[in-house]
Amino acid sequence: MTTETLAAVPVIPPVPLSIDELGAHARALRVQVAQAFIGQAEVFDQVLLALLAAGHVLIEGVPGLGKTLLVRALAASVGCTFGRVQFTPDLMPADVTGHAIYDPKTERFQIRRGPVFANLLLADEINRAPAKTQAALLESMQEGQVTIEGRRFALPAPFMVVATQNPIEQEGTYPLPEAQLDRFLIKVVIGYPSAEDESRMVASVVNGKVAADLDVSRVQPVMSQAELMALQQGVAAIRMDAAVTDYAVRIVRTTREWPGVIGGAGPRGGLALARLARAQAVLDGRDFVTPDDVRAVALPALRHRLMLAPEALIERQRPDDLLRALLHKVPAPRQ
Repeated sequence: MTTETLAAVPVIPPVPLSIDELGAHARALRVQVAQAFIGQAEVFDQVLLALLAAGHVLIEGVPGLGKTLLVRALAASVGCTFGRVQFTPDLMPADVTGHAIYDPKTERFQIRRGPVFANLLLADEINRAPAKTQAALLESMQEGQVTIEGRRFALPAPFMVVATQNPIEQEGTYPLPEAQLDRFLIKVVIGYPSAEDESRMVASVVNGKVAADLDVSRVQPVMSQAELMALQQGVAAIRMDAAVTDYAVRIVRTTREWPGVIGGAGPRGGLALARLARAQAVLDGRDFVTPDDVRAVALPALRHRLMLAPEALIERQRPDDLLRALLHKVPAPRQ
């Protein structure tokens, strides 16, 4: 059996950007996404941090809060290809990655690419599929490639997975394995909007529309794929002092010994803090990382990496509660 090799998408080398240019690009993304995604500025900023840091995002929230709309608006603003998978109990791994089919005319097996071959993949309600299907994304998220019929195919760059899940509905859902949770750079918890934002949202949807469509027509692309990669490269080049790096590592190591936690963050937790802190510095217009940047991203970077002890669960403590107490105790560098 032969398979068709998928040609890798040509990548244009990124052009170095100054800190002012990095900040201008980030602000332009904010403006464009706000055309469709109303309110929830903190939620979008956290997703933007993950985009700047070239990481994957897990968004948790009840239905109807605009999770899908946010992802579609983000894809439209960066001019990237968009793929969507609705995870269901009967979804198979090949439905995500793709598979080989036999073509009688050519008498050859050809590869049919799955929706994962996109710059930005929305894994909607990821916890509705069993672990076997969820695992289909592990290779994609970690290595930026897919293996089909023993052949490896590179995914287009940049590549980002944004997964959503419902925290309150448990029937027909499957918990995400710890190995997969750890591959998400950030976990965003989205709550109900403010009364003002909700009024604006309702007014914008019902004005002349038959149904509540996910309208992203007003969102215009503000950068190309090559420019996005240059933006990500610029964020990765932000200076991080050794003392600040040590502070991030001490936070992660403390999670492994903190009361109420039986499983703390692994080494990926420290990497996530460093990557997100650099992105936070760019959003704040700085070319260096401060301890405040590390603290600002600690909750979304680590909340999904903690396994709480039974007594903490009985007391209804949340990972965020334990992390806030931990951050208060771990001393930050003074300079």
